[in-house]
Amino acid sequence: MQKETKKLGMFDIYSLGVGGAIGSGIFVMMGLGIGFTGHSIFLAVLIGCFYMLLAYLYQPLMSSMFVLPGGDYDMKAMLFGPMLTGVSGIFTYVNGIGMAMYGMAIVDYASMVFPAILPYKTLIAVAIITLFFAATIRGSKFLATITSIMTIVLLVAIGLFVVFGLPQVKPGFFDGDTFFLNGGVGFIQAISIMSFACQGTTMAPVSMMEVTKKPRRTIPVAIIFITLTVGIVYALMGVVAAGVLLVEDVAGQSLALVAQEIFPNWLYVIFILGGAVFAIATSLASGIAMLRYPCIQVAEDGWMPAFFKKTTKGGYPYVVQGFFYLISILPIILGFSLDAIVSLVMIPAMLMNAYLNCSLIGLVKKYPEQWKSSVYHMPTPVFNVICVLGSVCALVVAYNLFVDLSVRDMIVCLGIIALCVVVAAVRLKTGAVSRETLLNKQQEIARKAVEATAAEE
Repeated sequence: MQKETKKLGMFDIYSLGVGGAIGSGIFVMMGLGIGFTGHSIFLAVLIGCFYMLLAYLYQPLMSSMFVLPGGDYDMKAMLFGPMLTGVSGIFTYVNGIGMAMYGMAIVDYASMVFPAILPYKTLIAVAIITLFFAATIRGSKFLATITSIMTIVLLVAIGLFVVFGLPQVKPGFFDGDTFFLNGGVGFIQAISIMSFACQGTTMAPVSMMEVTKKPRRTIPVAIIFITLTVGIVYALMGVVAAGVLLVEDVAGQSLALVAQEIFPNWLYVIFILGGAVFAIATSLASGIAMLRYPCIQVAEDGWMPAFFKKTTKGGYPYVVQGFFYLISILPIILGFSLDAIVSLVMIPAMLMNAYLNCSLIGLVKKYPEQWKSSVYHMPTPVFNVICVLGSVCALVVAYNLFVDLSVRDMIVCLGIIALCVVVAAVRLKTGAVSRETLLNKQQEIARKAVEATAAEE
């Protein structure tokens, strides 16, 4: 009975989704996007939100067919074979590279208020990441507590940025060579580099399926409204970010430069420290907290060497967390740029998404009743085209991010993908992971999903 009273409705899912999707990525990546496409950055982020919805097509479509308590993990388990399950699991650790971006971005923004720290950027960024990882030793409560405040602070900061900034946008915003600065190619590149900020509209909703009222309708519909809301908010931010100062001045720069122009000094300091820095810091905290348990599960499933399962007497997984920590600080120590870090995370993810989206075609044939009752149900030819389009969108993002990398970063990216594949293949071949066990687990997840779906009806 108590469980029933805690079910979430449409507005609950919408609020969680918007709060989860609007994050530090927009603070970090906007200047890079402006460098590619100029004033049309507002269109790039608006279209980019729906573009990334297509790139993550499997999430809203599967949430309209099944009740999956495990969210994205269960979805991938139903669509991947044993080999790709391993590659996907091992890649969970690679997501630690994204933590490096947060550490670097915190220092970049804080240096706008305290410029004396900039010469020590590497040292401070590593120290910040170390501090957050150290906080996990006593559990995730601290990280969860500060993350819960993020939405309010973040939305207030963005609201102030838009309200103060729009009246100061220079005339002729839609005219001249600064609109579609580098043509169609630059526009697509802007969408690709902004993909890190524009993703996320599906992630929070699909993780809440078990505690949502009528989830197969509520979540897919909410995702559309979440995507529209985030797209509009980002577009307004894009107009301010690109339109207050000259494009050449803000290209590649953080939003702090524009904030300094539109805010009085006291409010500028609040925006930087209470908005941008806090938002990035809580994204770092939530990232460490959210990826901790999937990393543990990957080790428990046998995809990593046996010593990864070691814990302290209190149960702290010090090997898993230590390895994840090393991956998080290496890009900082090695001097990777922010755009390179984003690419190293996004390229493998988009390649997997391309496979997942195409796999939907076979999934609906296997579960016709669930597909027939989906709120997204459509004629089969149209559905097939959309699935292929979703895969193409993911591949275009991966391609554009890859070709923009330096030769060194290209080699690192290919090396990461190859390493994940090799480790997965070796673990399967040596029997550290059983194919039969994986297939049985896949069937069990599918069985429970069908049962939960029937119970909802």
